[in-house]
Amino acid sequence: MPIVNRISDLHPEITEWRRDLHAHPELRYDLPRTAGLVAEKLRAFGCDEVVPGIGRSGVVGVIRGAKGGGAKGGTGAPGKVIGLRADMDALPIEEANDVPHRSTVPGKMHACGHDGHTAMLLGAARHLAETRNFAGTAVVIFQPAEEGGAGALAMIKDGLFERFGIDEVYGMHNAPGLPVGRFATRTGPIMAAQDLVTIDIEGVGGHAARPHLSIDTVLVGAQIVNALQSVVSRNVDPLKAAVVSICMFQAGNTDNVIPQTARLRGTARSLAPEVRDLLEERIGRIAEATAAAYGAKARLDYRRGYPVLVNHAREAGFAAGVAGEVAGADKVDPNIAPFMGAEDFAYMLEQRPGAFVFVGNGDTAGLHNPAYDFNDEVIPYGTSYWVRLVETALPG
Repeated sequence: MPIVNRISDLHPEITEWRRDLHAHPELRYDLPRTAGLVAEKLRAFGCDEVVPGIGRSGVVGVIRGAKGGGAKGGTGAPGKVIGLRADMDALPIEEANDVPHRSTVPGKMHACGHDGHTAMLLGAARHLAETRNFAGTAVVIFQPAEEGGAGALAMIKDGLFERFGIDEVYGMHNAPGLPVGRFATRTGPIMAAQDLVTIDIEGVGGHAARPHLSIDTVLVGAQIVNALQSVVSRNVDPLKAAVVSICMFQAGNTDNVIPQTARLRGTARSLAPEVRDLLEERIGRIAEATAAAYGAKARLDYRRGYPVLVNHAREAGFAAGVAGEVAGADKVDPNIAPFMGAEDFAYMLEQRPGAFVFVGNGDTAGLHNPAYDFNDEVIPYGTSYWVRLVETALPG
């Protein structure tokens, strides 16, 4: 079954919602306008329950099918409950686009497409609430703080799965570079664990003209950055993926003083628990030993962030099949290479079976780029995917 006809009819309206969200970006958990708009629309659509404030500022809508099995008052015995998740938050980036719907908030923009994700799930919620052509219950989950705030974990801790009885959960993200009308997913690890690396270096400060009386933390930091590149190239199994990137080097305040201290900050990414452990161990050893070789000291602060996003086998196959019904089987890659970016939907897949898919955003700027803009031509595909997923998973 291709794109849902009703979704095609709603395309202009969903596009308006998306562009309104784009023009009014909000960050992390501070989403009063976004979450309020989502809750308002879900109530207008006729959802059976609309619950704001889950995980501080998340919004959940409950839609019970007309074919029986709907929980809490639906006809027949309680049926299966499927969760569909979209993220709502923007990024602290100054937008570079010159479009009518560009950000109206200085220093904030939807540079990752969460405006599109929210709009597509709202479109699906409207259609599902109108038709209810399924048995059981669909739960639409609008999550805050995906961009570094672990909003998924906050919603889980607030009882998301237990309160709404969710049996399976599914997520979706747009993918620049993947043509519009195509989907991609895979079984197993599909996105990486994200860990924060901070290395504090202490040497001996002094006059730049007398370096022999100092221990130069700039030199030590540079050597540590170089040495850390050996972790992936020489310590990690070549058949396993890992990334170590030092992205900040903070030292000194002027041009004639060798600084007493320096700080390196970066990220370590991995797709397997044993590789994650190895990265932490090796980064610490290399930093300490390299600093010691120059007479300095180094201390590693390694903070584990989002875990590996692991798709469950049955659910990933099911999601690929549904995507194939919408776009055509030849437009779905069921074995895409893993992406080393991170995604806090991983926490949800640690709690319930489910799958994460990518939907093509076409030839656009990349994610987190100030020139990025969600491609509105994606809307019929992503929205139809959500609708078909519910109707196929809960046929009655």
